[in-house]
Amino acid sequence: MSILQAHNVEKHFTEGRETVAVLKGIDFAVERGEIVSLEGPSGSGKTTFLSILGCILTPTKGEVVIDGIAVNAKRLNDVRKRSLGFVFQQFNLFPSLTAIENVEYALNVKGVRGAAARTEAERVINAVDLAERQNFLPRDLSGGQKQRVAIARALAGTAPILLADEPTANLDSTVGTQVLEMFRTLAKKENRALVIVTHDPKVRTIADKVVKIHDGRLSQ
Repeated sequence: MSILQAHNVEKHFTEGRETVAVLKGIDFAVERGEIVSLEGPSGSGKTTFLSILGCILTPTKGEVVIDGIAVNAKRLNDVRKRSLGFVFQQFNLFPSLTAIENVEYALNVKGVRGAAARTEAERVINAVDLAERQNFLPRDLSGGQKQRVAIARALAGTAPILLADEPTANLDSTVGTQVLEMFRTLAKKENRALVIVTHDPKVRTIADKVVKIHDGRLSQ
């Protein structure tokens, strides 16, 4: 069974007196260890769809199923903590925390604390090749290094699904390629599903599947 599924997902927003259908009956699935590139023009609904997959938004119709369990509104927070890791376009690091402390904080939110949090943070910091800079503040890190911290934060713990929103948008071509190679290695090595919303054609070089959204509908 697919680790992440969407069944007939629709999302409507109200603007004044009008209802706008952003997503129109989307079916989607991703397997453990699979990397999916989710592409589409601005306004196509891809970020909205990623937010629904990530249990940040609830669908107007349809359902999201994670590891065989349908997600409902009452369980969104628990599902996010247990099953999902996020990599954001703007990094979203705490400026007063070091690289490893940013990762530890994410683990604390998931209920992992103390020595267990430090051990896991060290593991993922090493996995993204930042051990020598783990005690640096974000202001002392390059853009690529900040993105590696963001990836480490998403990897921390045992979440089987990673969701990334334009992870190479703020990186130059060389660093962006390095980050993508790291994504591929970690997704395959740790058998995690990875969905990347992107405009970057280089993402296709690591993707197992390319999915496009246009006017709220999905195509492959």
